[in-house]
Amino acid sequence: TKTRKRVVERLSREEEKRLIQAAYRDNSEHGLLIKTLFQTGTRVSEFINIPVRDFFFDETMILIHNAKWEKSRYVPILPDLAQELRTHLGDRATGYLFESNRNLPYSAGRVQQIVKEIAEKAKIKKRVYPHLLRHSVATTLLERGMPIEQIQKFLGHSKLETTQVYAESTTEMIKESYRKALAE
Repeated sequence: TKTRKRVVERLSREEEKRLIQAAYRDNSEHGLLIKTLFQTGTRVSEFINIPVRDFFFDETMILIHNAKWEKSRYVPILPDLAQELRTHLGDRATGYLFESNRNLPYSAGRVQQIVKEIAEKAKIKKRVYPHLLRHSVATTLLERGMPIEQIQKFLGHSKLETTQVYAESTTEMIKESYRKALAE
């Protein structure tokens, strides 16, 4: 018997919206943090280490350094997120994009804790963790027609096979959409 590869967990579009809304209600900085983490599709290890100087407002891009600092990539951001980040930074030109109240970068554990707490407030039943946001944005981009090679670059995968996992997970989604479409 042929067994299907595991389906990559992800948040539905509705859960994404609920998570981000709940985060803003809780704390506007946490809202911005979760929205940025989600829209950039970064790994937590990359996200917590984004220096302010790597945010390019005019180009609406953020330079992401691989956790091992060997490879870097630019990720695009939406103009409204760029504007929010600019407001969030004020006139701060040094340090990190997101900092704790002691002007230190957040730890990976703290970001995980924030995401988990907000998910509970948003009444999302599944286990929500930062990497799930990365899976969610990748799957959404794929579903909306972004070529897989571009998604590979966006996520900073060195091998296309790593990105291919997302393509396989959409089979389940196709089935779900198909049933919804025809069952109505």
